[in-house]
Amino acid sequence: MALWIQISAGSGEPIYAQVVEQVGQAIARGELAGGDKLPTVRKLAAELVINPNTVARAYSSLERAGLVTTKTGSGTFVSDPKLRKSDGADVNILTERMDTLIARGLNLGLEAGDLTRLFERRLAKYVKTPQQQKEKNDE
Repeated sequence: MALWIQISAGSGEPIYAQVVEQVGQAIARGELAGGDKLPTVRKLAAELVINPNTVARAYSSLERAGLVTTKTGSGTFVSDPKLRKSDGADVNILTERMDTLIARGLNLGLEAGDLTRLFERRLAKYVKTPQQQKEKNDE
C-alpha cells in the first residue's frame, strides 16, 4: 500500500486536517481498501517530518469518522465500507455543503446542466463506471 500525502506548511489548514483529508480521499478513490494497514504513527510522522502527535490526532479523527479502526498492538486499518455506519448528521452536513456549492455555482452564472456535468466529472475521479472497471480487470 502506497500512501502519498503532501503537507503544505503554508496552508491555512492544520497539518492534521491535511492528513485526514488526503487519507479520506485515498479511501474514497479506492486507493486504500478495507483492511489495508496504515503506516504506524511514528513511521508516517518521520516520512512527513511532522510531530507524531499530529499523526495520532489525524488517525483519531479518521477513527471517529469511521474510516479507520485501531487494533491495539496491531495497528490502524481502513474500515470495511460495508461495516461503516451512515450517520444522519453527516448526511445533513453533506447536503448543506452541496446546497452551498449549488448556490455558489448559480451565482457564478453556471446553469444546472453545467453544474451537473461538473459534478459528474469530479465524481468520476472517485467512482469508476462499469466500463472503467471492466477495462481495469482486463489489464
